[in-house]
Amino acid sequence: MEIPVIDLSRYLEIADKLSTDPVILSGQVEEVGSWLSELCKEVSQILRETGALVVKDPRCTAEDNDKFIDMVEKYFERPREFKLLQERSHLHYQVGVTPEGVEVPRSLVDEEMQKKLKAMPKEFQPSTPSGPDPKWRYMWRVGPRPSNTRFKELNSEPVIPEGFPEWKDTMDSWGCKMISAIEAVAEMAAIGFGLSKDAFTSLMKQGPHLLAPTGSDLSCYGQEGTVFAGYHYDLNFLTIHGRSRFPGLNIWLRNGQKIEVKVPSGCLLIQTDRVVDCRRMHGWHA
Repeated sequence: MEIPVIDLSRYLEIADKLSTDPVILSGQVEEVGSWLSELCKEVSQILRETGALVVKDPRCTAEDNDKFIDMVEKYFERPREFKLLQERSHLHYQVGVTPEGVEVPRSLVDEEMQKKLKAMPKEFQPSTPSGPDPKWRYMWRVGPRPSNTRFKELNSEPVIPEGFPEWKDTMDSWGCKMISAIEAVAEMAAIGFGLSKDAFTSLMKQGPHLLAPTGSDLSCYGQEGTVFAGYHYDLNFLTIHGRSRFPGLNIWLRNGQKIEVKVPSGCLLIQTDRVVDCRRMHGWHA
């Protein structure tokens, strides 16, 4: 099965003109044309029935994606001692770098999940990791933070590695562009469900949005079949992925079917919070 690709271009052309009032919005949708209603219903249906879709957002170009990956790969290639300078374990790794061997996939410790996985058809069962993920991760907060919060770890000051003068601009730029794509999809899903346009996006304001690229060292973990990110549930409302330079990302749809993701150039993968993923990669990758 191929994951559907939704082009956001037409929606973005008229999005700012659409009201958040559901009554006015209903009339506007009829006035714009049947294509808008059909497109939004398609988005909501895909998210509800499969939990994953691929989008093409003209604001998020392949060049933007490559610029981000180039910088992140350059960072992960730096020596371990350098990267550990950006570690903030006392903040529960909510900012800065998370070293290899720290993140433990839920499938490794959750007995209930393990039972469910064993009950899956053999062809859909994920590979079982033998320990914590061997990948590194970098946590970067994107967007405005609340002025008052009880969760300081989630809103800590960013960590910028030395020798990367472009770091903040590149991370913020790519992160904000991906958030914009998620917001457009959230609006379309809301309209498709018959809700107000901002039913979901109003709940996302000042949220702890995270740009969290991962890197894996194949000089240490280059054995075929190595699981770099074990089967797990994401915690977020929606998770968005840029296009990777390496294959190996598998996701499970709501019906339990396992598929390998193939994101076309210039596109992005979006998953709902219930979709799980596992990555088996074949040098450093981001």
